[in-house]
Amino acid sequence: MNLLRHIRHSRTAALVGAVLLSCAALAACGGQHAEGTAGSAPTTSFTEQGVTVTLSVSDWHASQGTLTAVFTPERKGFHLYSTDLPADGVEGVGRPTAMAVTGSLKAGGRLAASAEVRPITVPGVETPVPVYPDGPVTTTLPVRADGNGDATVLIGYASCSTRDGCTIPVSDRPVHLHVTGDRATFDPH
Repeated sequence: MNLLRHIRHSRTAALVGAVLLSCAALAACGGQHAEGTAGSAPTTSFTEQGVTVTLSVSDWHASQGTLTAVFTPERKGFHLYSTDLPADGVEGVGRPTAMAVTGSLKAGGRLAASAEVRPITVPGVETPVPVYPDGPVTTTLPVRADGNGDATVLIGYASCSTRDGCTIPVSDRPVHLHVTGDRATFDPH
């Protein structure tokens, strides 16, 4: 009996692992617009100023869910600035990694990032500038629907390299969604 239970548990664990691996592979592929399939989280992506941003909506229940944005610099050695950086940077240097919602979606909390902030010094700037380590950064924002209708996600960021300089900041780049009580889907346009 215990052996049978162990076999069932192993098969379930292997299936869950395969599903998670497939989802990670799909997310890594990116693309201009890649709407989720039935049962998966709606996803879309864009690339602007040297960074690919992949957005998804997950855990959508009772008009609430999580909006996730993965910011991936295209070039090695580039980092993103902290979500806590002031809007105008530090002494004019840098722009915060930002995600806000408007329309029928409201933020249900603060934007959180998966990476640890580290301070760097920039020539000509007295105050250390908070950045994430080079490479991709995942941010999450809890959201709730304020009724059915259209919503807009506004994305902002800047990437920089201590060797190659910075890209032009992206501010309030809109991504459109349609929200109903049982789902939030990205607009294909």
